[in-house]
Amino acid sequence: MIVYYTDGSASPNPGPGGFAVIRDNRPHIVGGEPGSETTNIRMEGLAIKAALEDAHGEECEIYTDSEFWINVITKWAAGWQAKGWKKKGGEIKNLDIVQAVYPLYIESNAVLNWVRGHEGDEGNELADEWANKARAMHLSAPQRVE
Repeated sequence: MIVYYTDGSASPNPGPGGFAVIRDNRPHIVGGEPGSETTNIRMEGLAIKAALEDAHGEECEIYTDSEFWINVITKWAAGWQAKGWKKKGGEIKNLDIVQAVYPLYIESNAVLNWVRGHEGDEGNELADEWANKARAMHLSAPQRVE
């Protein structure tokens, strides 16, 4: 089974951002998005998306410190999709990422796991370090770390 850790970074928030995917305890994918203004939340979502794409349907576990994205993907997106991508109480923020990541998750063999951020978990710390490196590199698309 493949084990991923993901993280996103924006500093300031909003501001320049980056994300990282750690695979089997090694930096694997880093990225960002075009423009200079993004958020931590967007970067966290893009990191999970990159991990799901990388897994190609293989059995995997994805560890993230984003409870928000775990809830979006596993609890809320199905209802939003059933209602035509609408939710009670207003717009769905980051809808472009939600609409991209949710079908990947549904078609995957992935389990999403929450890990407390900045608490010494080796994979989470490595993902945080590389998300900050990706932010500093001003990446506009995912790329593999060689």
